[in-house]
Amino acid sequence: MTHRILIVDDHRDVIRLLHSALESLPHEFEILEAPSAEEASLEISMGKIDLLVIDYLLPGMTGLELFEKFKKRNKDTKVIFISGTKDRKARKQLEEADVHAFFEKPVSLTDFLDSAERALGVDLTIMPDEDDAHKTMSGLLAKFRQNMEAQVLILANDFEEIIAKAGSFPEGTKEDDIIEGLLGIYRSGVKVSRYIGQESPLSYHIFPGGELDVMLVPVNKTHALIVAGERIADRKKVLDMTDAMMILKSEVAHVLNEMGVLDEPEMPVTENELPDLSDIFNVAEVPEEQIEDTVLDEELEALFKQTDIGTADLESFWDDAIDSHTSSEVDSDKLTYEQAKQLGLTPEDGA
Repeated sequence: MTHRILIVDDHRDVIRLLHSALESLPHEFEILEAPSAEEASLEISMGKIDLLVIDYLLPGMTGLELFEKFKKRNKDTKVIFISGTKDRKARKQLEEADVHAFFEKPVSLTDFLDSAERALGVDLTIMPDEDDAHKTMSGLLAKFRQNMEAQVLILANDFEEIIAKAGSFPEGTKEDDIIEGLLGIYRSGVKVSRYIGQESPLSYHIFPGGELDVMLVPVNKTHALIVAGERIADRKKVLDMTDAMMILKSEVAHVLNEMGVLDEPEMPVTENELPDLSDIFNVAEVPEEQIEDTVLDEELEALFKQTDIGTADLESFWDDAIDSHTSSEVDSDKLTYEQAKQLGLTPEDGA
């Protein structure tokens, strides 16, 4: 019996990855694709869908609106939601929706495939055991590299050892120098993440290079992914590439776990690792009067050190002093005592 599966997502790379993953299962599937809810509605009208995989964020009609419209006429169809939205209200609606499963991005392909098989009621595929994990890792990178149309995809550890590799750098590229530089950035990111309390580094690094773009994606505290290719950092493609790498990151972490490769235990930041800032911030406050006196003393000292003060300088000094002096207002109808004395109008002068 052939089951019909419809994947609805506006990111083509995500559709290709989910499509390829479903094709890897030993079942007869007819897998359909739609980049929007409107096109999905058209596919639905043309035949029965056994499993509907919907992304929440779609252009035009949202995935949730498509789901509500679809379930009115297709109550028996199983639905799997995937979403990377951070909106709390939307996430609550998705979690409360009557669906078979809900996955947050990055989606674990292992869990997704298991959920798809259970939704369709087919025999569950046995995952590869630990002995086949290395082979699985290489195959995983090869499939992702092909889907992403990249030239090379590498998994390396923090000792600059290449664990698995698919494809190769263009001839003449300084591959060793590029990997060494990127893993240096990765190790610094791990250290910063530890300082700020992150369980695992989350920083992605993209290097547009024209003919060869490079992206660095941490998997955990001990491993990182490197992908390189033409135009992978283009504005129209970089978001899809990021989504794809998030999915791959989840899958690689799962396979590493199967291999028995786990993160190193998290080490707390000790006081000895933090810079001593006491000399900068614990400076004694200086009284305001002392600051003023210090300024005046410095000005006077500079004045006395001058060897030649000209007449113009003296006149300028007294002009500034007169301008800055605030005098009381003078009444033009009254004489001061000094003015009266000069005119001979004081009692002494009249005696």
